[in-house]
Amino acid sequence: MKVQATHPSSTEAIVTIIPSEAEIDAIKEHVLAHFQDSVKVPGFRPGKIPSNILEKHVNATSLQSQFLQEAIEQLFSQALQSQNLRPVGQPNITVKKFVPYSVLEFEAAFATLGAIKLGDYKKIKKTKPKVTIVAKDIEEVIASLRTRAAEKVDVDRAAGQGDQAWIDFKGVDTKGAPVQGAEGADYPLIIGSNAFIPGFEENLIGMKANTEKTFTLAFPKDYDVKALASKKVTFKVNVTKVQELKEPKVDDDFATKIGPFKSLAELKSDIKKQLIIERQREADRVYENELIKQISDKSVVDIPKPLVDDQIERMEQEERQNLTYRGQTWEEHLKDEGVNEDQHKEQKRPQAEERIKASLVLAEIAEQEQLKVTEDELDVRMQLLRDQYKDPQMQTELDKPEARRDIAGRILTEKTLEKLVAISTK
Repeated sequence: MKVQATHPSSTEAIVTIIPSEAEIDAIKEHVLAHFQDSVKVPGFRPGKIPSNILEKHVNATSLQSQFLQEAIEQLFSQALQSQNLRPVGQPNITVKKFVPYSVLEFEAAFATLGAIKLGDYKKIKKTKPKVTIVAKDIEEVIASLRTRAAEKVDVDRAAGQGDQAWIDFKGVDTKGAPVQGAEGADYPLIIGSNAFIPGFEENLIGMKANTEKTFTLAFPKDYDVKALASKKVTFKVNVTKVQELKEPKVDDDFATKIGPFKSLAELKSDIKKQLIIERQREADRVYENELIKQISDKSVVDIPKPLVDDQIERMEQEERQNLTYRGQTWEEHLKDEGVNEDQHKEQKRPQAEERIKASLVLAEIAEQEQLKVTEDELDVRMQLLRDQYKDPQMQTELDKPEARRDIAGRILTEKTLEKLVAISTK
């Protein structure tokens, strides 16, 4: 087989493939074998028909179609290995010559991973964080537990700090148009919980049941929903009920009612243990992300555009799902952002490139460190997931080959991160 590869750019490749007659003949014989059981020839048992006779009884168009499909898949795969090329996405195949079954020449154009020049990750040293829990942290959890366990009593007086007010509310912008995500009905809000934007809960102080109030507030500059950040919204709030919270005394009896604890000391010990686990996990995640970014910033990677485009599409899909959960349509979101669909996608390109670059850097490190995922490791993880997700639909998803590949990729990423953390903390 003759293979000629050219590179229009660092992330593009065009491969011309010309197999020998012997290779063509071998592929033809393999394809003909597929017809053995479906073709009947008088005087021959199924599966025992000589190839030269079988060919005369097979539909010529079907044979050529299957031959080309088999030949292109097989020869393209071999060509990639011989040229050490890593394609991205599906190739664009053009058959240049085909004389059944003696001559074949085809061309495959595709995006490919460019060169990856890693920064010297073995020289990066970074101290792993260790979290500490103080008495105040535990007391905050206790206070939250007290609030949740509090007896709620309806009162006929003005709402004050620490009371629970049941409210109907609706927010409109400066033009009087409803603001998505700024409305609710029969919502229980504890005044002083800081669950709403600054200023909202303070405006409820002094209000009694069945009273109404209108006030204007600006959302914080760093608000999670970008469309609402710094936006001025006028709220119309109706308080339907005011409740006083009678919080229980914090003692051993309180601890036994909260959970399987024999004493307050045991409850506090458990809270501390859980806080350490949660905060250490979060600190480790931040540490790993910072480490990856540090290595990625020191590395040079040629990223093919199709790879970034695919990542943008995945990010767009994630955002669409999140908007659905919040009850906002895609069109409303684009309007709030003041962009069209193409502009919205382009805004994500830098972040998508950063994600892809980090992923490719991790994959290259895994290769250099000769990290592998064994079948046993993968089987154990897949079984754990099956035990965790009993839903029939999820079980079906886990049985798909792509799910197995995805989980294998996650395990390899975990191993690579463990290796990098071990190197950086030596």
